[in-house]
This record gives sequence, structure tokens and C-alpha cells, in this order.
Amino acid sequence: MSSSAAAPLPSASRDGTPPLAAAGVLVVFLAISFAVAAVGSLATLENVQGWYADADKAFWNPPNAVFGPVWTVLYTLMSVCAWLVWLRRGAVGSGERRDARRALGAYVVQLVLNAVWTPVFFGLYPLAGPAALWIGLAIIVALDAAVLVTMLRFWRVRRLAAVLLIPYWAWVLYATTLNAALAVLNRSQ
Repeated sequence: MSSSAAAPLPSASRDGTPPLAAAGVLVVFLAISFAVAAVGSLATLENVQGWYADADKAFWNPPNAVFGPVWTVLYTLMSVCAWLVWLRRGAVGSGERRDARRALGAYVVQLVLNAVWTPVFFGLYPLAGPAALWIGLAIIVALDAAVLVTMLRFWRVRRLAAVLLIPYWAWVLYATTLNAALAVLNRSQ
């Protein structure tokens, strides 16, 4: 006996979202992350060959060519992590849904800090001089904390998502040392 109705596709998320819709949400997370990257690139392009090229840097500062590929991988990972948490959002009114919302709220906070840091660090320097580096340092230290909070919140919802954020957190901590070194080495310029 044959049936004309095809078997339903398995849901990709705990609330029954179809796989195609869930894939669309991943595309949205990727688009948002790469929009943040694009905003950062606009501030960086003009200044990386300007004041930044002439600034005193730490001996552990990598070549400029390293930053683009690293950030591309990290923004992709960040998006996948947020999507994995979104998939676990659970039923309306559940504790799992509350935890996922809080985790995604923390994700948004760190993403906003990430988006703000680059224009402040690179774009504000021509106007504010070394003060921009110190303001950038304050922002990136807040970003360090926000990424840690995001990882802890992700851990409650989807441990894999928290673990996959470790390279991002490590890179942001490393970037914090670069920012701090630039602020100290260029404080009198």
C-alpha cells in the first residue's frame, strides 16, 4: 500500500521549526555578523595605512594580512554558535526558552561592543589621538567580559556553542593586549 503523502521532514529545532527555516535563520546570523565586519572594515581601511601604519606596536603584533582571515573564521563561528543556541530555544514558557533568550541577549551585547570597538579604535584616532586608543581599550575590556558572559550563558543551553566561542574569546583577549600596547606605546603622540 502506498501513500501519496511524503513523510514530514524532521524539525531542526526544539520548537518544531522546519529545517529550511532554521537554515534561513543561520543565514540571518551570518549576515548580521558580516555586517558588523563590514562596518569595522570601513573604519579600518582608511586608517590602517594612515596613523596605524606609523604607530608604535608591540613586538607580538601580527602582520595586517592576518586580521582579515582570522576575523572571517571567527565571525562565521560566532554565527554558528548563536544559531546552535537559537535551535535549542525550546517551547514557549519553558526554562530552556528563557535560558536561550538570555544567552542570545548576551550574544547581542558582545556583538554590539564588537561593532563599536573598531570604529572607535581606528576611526576616532585621527580626531582624538591617543585618547581613542584608551577609549578603545575600555570597550575591548568590556567586550572580553561580554564574550565570557556569552560563553557561560551558551554553556547552559548548548555546550558545543560555548566551546566553539573559545577561539573568539582567545582572539579578543589577544587583541586586548595589542590595544593596550598601542595605547601605552603611543600615549604621547
